[in-house]
This record gives sequence, C-alpha cells and structure tokens, in this order.
Amino acid sequence: MSEGYEVAHVDELEELPVNDGEFVWRPIRRRFGITAFGSNAYTAVAGQRVVEEHTEEDGHEELYVVLRGRATFTLGDDEVDATPGTLVFVQPGTKRGAIATEDGTAVLAVGAKPGAAFEPSPWEEIFAALSYAQKGELDTARELIDRAVAQHPDRWQYHYNAACFELRYGDKERGVVHLQRAAELEPERVAEAAATDADLDRVRDDPRVSAITGQANAAG
Repeated sequence: MSEGYEVAHVDELEELPVNDGEFVWRPIRRRFGITAFGSNAYTAVAGQRVVEEHTEEDGHEELYVVLRGRATFTLGDDEVDATPGTLVFVQPGTKRGAIATEDGTAVLAVGAKPGAAFEPSPWEEIFAALSYAQKGELDTARELIDRAVAQHPDRWQYHYNAACFELRYGDKERGVVHLQRAAELEPERVAEAAATDADLDRVRDDPRVSAITGQANAAG
C-alpha cells in the first residue's frame, strides 16, 4: 500500500460467486477497508445477472455505474438499456436488478443511508462466506459466518444463513439450532423463506423444522 492511497483494477478484485454463481461479486469496500460508504463491483457474461434483483428497505440510496459492456436494468416496472458511462440512481423501496447483455460487463455500485453513520451491509459477510463455501473453502466460510453471528446475535438473517450453510455443507444439528433461533427472532419471515429453500431439504422431516415451515403453510 502506498502512503495515503491504493489503486486496483476491477479485474484484480477478488472474484466471489453468489447464489450458486447467479452473479459474480467483486468486493471493493472490503478490499480497501472503506468505512464511509458501501461500494462493490459486479462482473458478468451476456445473459448473466450483474445486479442482484432486490429492494433496499432500510433507506439506502444506491448509484450504479456501468464501467464496461452493456446491461438491461429493471427498475420497478421499467427497463433501461445501460451502456458504458450510464449512471443509474435508485431510491430506497424501488425494486432493481440488471442482466448483462454483453460479455465482460462490469457495474460499480455505491450506496449509503442518508443522514446515518455508515455500517457495512448485514449481508456482506454472509455473501462472502457463502461464496467461499461455493469455492470449497469451508473453513474460511465457517469462520466468517461464526464471527458474523457472534457480532449480531439478534439479527435473524445471520442465523438463517448460518443454518443454510450448515445444512448444505456442514453440521445438521447446528443448522437446525440456527434455524430455530432465526425463527424466534422473526417467525413469519423465516417461515416464508424456509418453506421453499432447497438448503433445508435434508431436514424437512425434522419436527423442529416442520414446526417452523408450518407457519407459512398456515398463513397461506
């Protein structure tokens, strides 16, 4: 590291697959240790997702910049063809996502919550852990997940994703315990997610899991 600055090309950033390779995450904030705002890059070939389909419900504003290639952004009910240099600013609550339409497409994403001290996204460590797991680096993945859960013991998302990790790659009993804790913290959302999550297939017959997923069936 040089005195006072660092330089890296997007292709030099760590390449982490997310959601079984649905899209490729290139961590920027983690790479440089940025503490003031969230920042990441995503790369894709034609037809691959380059921005995850999601909605920011916690007030975060996001700016996407197409660095190279081309992508079709879905923003609410609209579609936008984005070429290099295109800036896409999305308000909280607006559903967004993008599909690359050219090989080598790269998109930069920057975001933060107005008026609030920045905190890394609760999904960042989980994304990293699950990506390492997909690459077969299970010890690194478990270390990240265990640390995230320890730092945020009352956030259901951490326990739920820890459950998915254990049920898919590791200890079945630990997975069920994490799932139960997630359900204690957020019963309806966990029941809805668990009802169709393939990571739970190996424990569908466990009565503890049935008790959780049964809430979603009852609500439906």
